[in-house]
Amino acid sequence: MRFQKTESMDFIDNTLNYIDKNVIQFWLTFIVIIIFIVIRSVFRKIVKRHAQANKMAHSREVYVKKLVSTALTLLFITLIGMVWEISIQGLSVYFASIFTVIGVGLFATWSVLSNLTASVILFFFFPYRIGGYIKIIDGDNSVEGEVMDITLFYIKIRSAEGQVYSFPNNLAIQKAICQK
Repeated sequence: MRFQKTESMDFIDNTLNYIDKNVIQFWLTFIVIIIFIVIRSVFRKIVKRHAQANKMAHSREVYVKKLVSTALTLLFITLIGMVWEISIQGLSVYFASIFTVIGVGLFATWSVLSNLTASVILFFFFPYRIGGYIKIIDGDNSVEGEVMDITLFYIKIRSAEGQVYSFPNNLAIQKAICQK
């Protein structure tokens, strides 16, 4: 005796296949979330340890932690999208449109990104501290004074006359700096 496959059997098979696939995606999502949390906490500890070992300002530590967390979050969102099979091709049109508008609106986006990157480089490799006295040699635009703050975009320097200068981070890593 031969069994005929009915519509209800097809429905049950399709439902079970759908549930199996979604259970796998759920567990993969759970694993990615756990890995994200662990990696983020490891990076935060590395940044904190580096900041404490080099006696860096708390604000610099916070800036770098935010930058690292943002990068990890973008990676995390991409991985979750891959697990749930979100079409990258469809999203790329939206992202390209958004980045075009932002690029045109800000015009100097490369400068913003280079300052953010330079900020991270300065955090890990800048031998001068807040309160230190430096001279940034830049021809007629040289700046000399006490380092007041190092932000995501600028190094703020107070001259002996009391003037406050903001020197872009991307230029600070390109110019010669003398410690006094």
